Amino acid sequence: MSVEVINGQQTKLSGLPAHWKQTRMGSAVGEYQLEKNEDPNPVVLSLTKEGVKVKTDLSFGKSTENYVGHQIVEEGQFVFTPRDFDATPILCGIGQTRGCISNLYMVFDVAEDFDTQFLEYYFWGLKWGYDYFAQLSYGMRYSFNREQFERIPLAWPDLEEQKQIVAYLDRETARIDGLIEKKNRFIALLKEKRVAVIAHAVTKGLNRNAPMKAGDFKAIGAVPAHWDISPVSRALMLSKSTVGKRSDEFKLLSLTTRGVIERDISENFGKFPESFDTYQQVQPGNFVFCLFDIDETPRTVGRSDLHGMITGAYAVFECIAPAYSDFLYYLFLHLDNFKGLKPFYTGLRKTIRPPRFTSIRVPFPPEDEAKRIVEHIEHETAKIDTLITKTEQSIALLKEKRAALITAAVTGKIDVRTAA
Repeated sequence: MSVEVINGQQTKLSGLPAHWKQTRMGSAVGEYQLEKNEDPNPVVLSLTKEGVKVKTDLSFGKSTENYVGHQIVEEGQFVFTPRDFDATPILCGIGQTRGCISNLYMVFDVAEDFDTQFLEYYFWGLKWGYDYFAQLSYGMRYSFNREQFERIPLAWPDLEEQKQIVAYLDRETARIDGLIEKKNRFIALLKEKRVAVIAHAVTKGLNRNAPMKAGDFKAIGAVPAHWDISPVSRALMLSKSTVGKRSDEFKLLSLTTRGVIERDISENFGKFPESFDTYQQVQPGNFVFCLFDIDETPRTVGRSDLHGMITGAYAVFECIAPAYSDFLYYLFLHLDNFKGLKPFYTGLRKTIRPPRFTSIRVPFPPEDEAKRIVEHIEHETAKIDTLITKTEQSIALLKEKRAALITAAVTGKIDVRTAA
């Protein structure tokens, strides 16, 4: 299928089945919703990747305190977003219950000649198959107006065949979605196994028959009797060296779930301070800890492979016992996964001060055993990570197949009247 372009907008399709009709999207709009909400405590709706949903947590996201004046969505009405096509994964949905939604969306009835669900699939077909809306949109919000919306090309068969297409896509996409769900569950199990491999290795060692002794706190539990239990200060020393006036010589770093990474200063520059002079230097091999808001922070520990700088809110430690660097990194990952440092938090911000942190007693195996434990962890997690990557690739292919199937069906490339 090709698309005719008039005045910069694609308005006509070619390569359609001979019995399909063609017009523009304005023909599918029965009537735009004009009613506004007057209830101070309404049912609030949100357009999501999964369609139009009731928003249950009004304290989350971009909620407003007052929904009076928001447009009403009736059950069965169509909701479409005309903006943010460069970033948003959402597009459209069908109202399942009466409620109100932001005036930024288009809300309308679907004309009698069109099946509402067919129209929903049709929009996704244009988005996935032809990147249509991103090409049409303009401005900082990548948006377009109602007039442009009504000029969107629309091709369709009669109502009976539309319903056949919907039934076919419902069946086939449900089958694909079922496969994706199974693969996502498999990934979740693999990630649980990865966490368990690390947890067992750094607290129990590799010898299942080793005599055990009590550790100093719950997240450590019993450890092999021949392991030493010593303060963190045995291996980590606080490093507090600011960059001063040389900040332009350093990469800006950030602690994330992927570890310590370089941050792109060109993005969201308004969120950065006017000066980086008080930022701390980070050397390769340094540990970076977020020792506040520990329960809420997705990742509280990282070890840098980079030379750079990071905000002074974090605690940077030099490893003064290199033989234990890898072992301690995995140990603190384990503690982070289980929020195991909870007994040491204080205050509303759930903070551990660096002196308190370095006094925490943790296990230290003999150096040669620590090395074998790290080798075991890396070998086992590498196998798990390979499986996760392959499964994620398989999911990506299934999603591509799903998108291609929808595009083909709503543009007549698949004759669902004869499809098995």
